[in-house]
Amino acid sequence: MAWGEFKNTAAERRLFQRRALVMLALVLMTMIGLLARMYQLQIVEHDIYTTLSDKNRVQVQSVPPPRGLVYDRGNNLLAENRPVFSLTLVPERVDGMDATLARLADILDIAEEDLERFQRRLQEPRRPFQELPLSYDLSEEEIARMAVHRHEFPGVEVRAELVRYYPHSELTAHALGFVSRINREELQRIDPVNYAGTNYIGKSGIERFYEQVLHGTVGYQHVETNARGRILRVLERVNPVPGEDLQLHLDLRLQRKAHELLEGRRGAIIAIEPDTGGILALASVPGFDANKFVTGISVDDYRSLSTDIDKPLFNRVLRGQYPPGSTIKPMMAIAALDSGVTDRERRIWDPGYFQLREGGRRFRNWNRSGDGWVDLKTSMARSNDVYFYSVGVEMGVGVMSKYLAHFGFGEDATLDVSGALSGLLPTADWKRGARNEPWYPGDSVNMSIGQGFFLSTPLQLATATALIANRGEWIEPRFLKDIRGDRPVEEFLPKATHEPLTLKNPDDWEYVVDTMVEVMHGAKGTARAAGRGANYLIAGKTGTAQVYSLAEDEEYDEEQIRERLRDHALFVGFAPADDPKLAVAIIVENGGGGSSNAAPVARALFDAWLEEFPAAEQQAVISQLEREEAR
Repeated sequence: MAWGEFKNTAAERRLFQRRALVMLALVLMTMIGLLARMYQLQIVEHDIYTTLSDKNRVQVQSVPPPRGLVYDRGNNLLAENRPVFSLTLVPERVDGMDATLARLADILDIAEEDLERFQRRLQEPRRPFQELPLSYDLSEEEIARMAVHRHEFPGVEVRAELVRYYPHSELTAHALGFVSRINREELQRIDPVNYAGTNYIGKSGIERFYEQVLHGTVGYQHVETNARGRILRVLERVNPVPGEDLQLHLDLRLQRKAHELLEGRRGAIIAIEPDTGGILALASVPGFDANKFVTGISVDDYRSLSTDIDKPLFNRVLRGQYPPGSTIKPMMAIAALDSGVTDRERRIWDPGYFQLREGGRRFRNWNRSGDGWVDLKTSMARSNDVYFYSVGVEMGVGVMSKYLAHFGFGEDATLDVSGALSGLLPTADWKRGARNEPWYPGDSVNMSIGQGFFLSTPLQLATATALIANRGEWIEPRFLKDIRGDRPVEEFLPKATHEPLTLKNPDDWEYVVDTMVEVMHGAKGTARAAGRGANYLIAGKTGTAQVYSLAEDEEYDEEQIRERLRDHALFVGFAPADDPKLAVAIIVENGGGGSSNAAPVARALFDAWLEEFPAAEQQAVISQLEREEAR
């Protein structure tokens, strides 16, 4: 019998069954794993993956708020917003930044300065997917060209945005200031949420001081986009809250008048309403076009402005620190009367000079032949220096500085004026610290007539003059008159901190006002020519501030002195004297005498405010009534 292998069918069946069971188990386990994973993805992690999916097609975009408008007291628009079209890029969506910029430069006329600014902003910290502007204020032709080539540039868009515009730019540049692009330093300190999508911020003036009020609150929208990032539809939108509209005390008519009166000269005019402290006019001449700074001034334009010898960018009203000259004498008169150093009857002999001691230096009076015996009223009318030399030395620096501080010198006494300097109110301690020298009597002589170390801004002179007009009642200068909304003005203005200046004899206020009236209307007044023929009384004081010092026996000859080394002409005053409606401070740089150059400017301002403007308003009302009757 031959031995051979027999097929074991039962064993093979059992082996197959075992293998089939193993495979079935594996298939079942795989199916269970897949079902569990599907459950996890579609049920447990549904929200996560829905969000990730939406991120590919849905974006949250910030919607910047429209900036609040600014009006003058007559509801004339001073600052508005106008639409402009800009070319923007989202770096995260641009394929090859250098190549894209090169191709864009072939299609559009992109300035080298804009390219450099874009490259700088590209390196600065920023929010992801934030649009960066490349070129501003595109023309219609440039917009059309971009529309043709739009499909070639992923991540590049032409965006419409509201940009600040100043209709009366040169008239209001120094008062309103301007907005411009947010820079790196500002980006670090602003609220990144509320300023998302905002490209502009107030840089100076009202625009800077009331930045938070004017800016508003940012909104947002959910938008659906395609793979290239183009918006298909808006899914949800929360509208931004526009900035508050402001109404200022500033009067455009008076502002224009001030600029016209200084045309062709360098100088500053500040006009205040004594009752309210409202700044009616703030003119620094020459001015500049603030609109050039909004979207970015060119290098050539900025160089031209910054190197101009007349300094159009310099705000003379707020930052010009000048010797106040004789315009300080009304304040010195208050100090001398209230401190008891002098009285209304005291007379001082003026031979044309003043000496601290026999044989010592002679401090000259402007009238070299002298005015003889003068009292306080005569010395004010004649602007006699010798009288004030004498009482100034008797008061000393301590008393003079104490009273002048009450008038707001040596500080920024305004409520909402951005960038005002404090001038220099000297004291003995200041000189010891700054010069390492004691205070000499000769320093008091110079200080008594607003010379020497003493420096003030035109704004400070107007503030002090308004205090006299209000007979010691402090009402700090301010721009803001009203908010175009339900919120009260007091919510936005800083709290006033100055106490009234109370004199031992309150009648001294009226007496000093009378001495200032003598300046304008008295037979011996230095500015009687400017006051002649007025239908109201003007209280004023002229001043002349030296730009350089003369030797003791040197004569002042204006014709032989270079124009920019001539004296500054100054004037302070208010009108009507018995019921002040307007207080002004004026400086005409290198203008010479205040009586002949600054006082006539003041008279023109008073005439305009008290007579011309009211007459024009009345005529406008009559004309309106006549038109209505004719209909």
